[in-house]
Amino acid sequence: MRRIIPEPATDTTVFDQLAELRPWEDAPDDRPRLLTNFALTIDGMATIGGVSGEIGTAADTAMLVGLRTRVDAVMIGAGTMRAERYGRVVKDAAKREVRESDGLRADPLMILVSGRLDLPWDAQLFTDAANEVLVLTASADDPPPTAARVELERHEGHVDLVAAMNGLRTKRGIRSVLCEGGPHLHAQLHQAGLVDELFVTLAPKLAGGGGPGLVEGLAEAERALELDWLLSEPETGELFSRYLVRHDAPS
Repeated sequence: MRRIIPEPATDTTVFDQLAELRPWEDAPDDRPRLLTNFALTIDGMATIGGVSGEIGTAADTAMLVGLRTRVDAVMIGAGTMRAERYGRVVKDAAKREVRESDGLRADPLMILVSGRLDLPWDAQLFTDAANEVLVLTASADDPPPTAARVELERHEGHVDLVAAMNGLRTKRGIRSVLCEGGPHLHAQLHQAGLVDELFVTLAPKLAGGGGPGLVEGLAEAERALELDWLLSEPETGELFSRYLVRHDAPS
């Protein structure tokens, strides 16, 4: 992997690039610092055949797993959970040790946003007792019994992401969250002004069709971003970028 920006380097690694990433140190008082991660095709599609896993390569997976070691919690929407059927978020014991060496819990809290509680309860995320899951929902239903520790946070009418993020910070001590999708959830987070950083993988593929992009349903508005770094993977042709959201910039 080669670094293009800020200082060009012939070789770097995901570990080196993320080593200084400590988002928990920059968390506001009223909410966690929020990072998003997304892989897109060159024509801006977020899925191929309905799933995001067809877009990236092992290099993209390494970046995703690396980011998971740098946050207190990982967040996804119900659609992403149904499509990807998550299991344990950090599977590698060595990477869990890295988390603990940085003062993080071995496993990040898994946060699901599901208004109707329509989730694949037989997925490994729920059948593995090592997992702890918080579900943000507007449903009055109860979940089925699960091996994983599942807690519901109920909202009236719809999931209030601003209130949820405030509660994560002030009541649970969550300082940093990585959101992995999907596009509707990303749009809602951007609309609420909750996103601080975007990690975007651009894959040299064309998806075609009418699939979702980076955000779906975001009201028209300018979002000022600052390119912090850009990497390239010569063997696969992928580009890896990190953007910082300029909250102080006029929209």
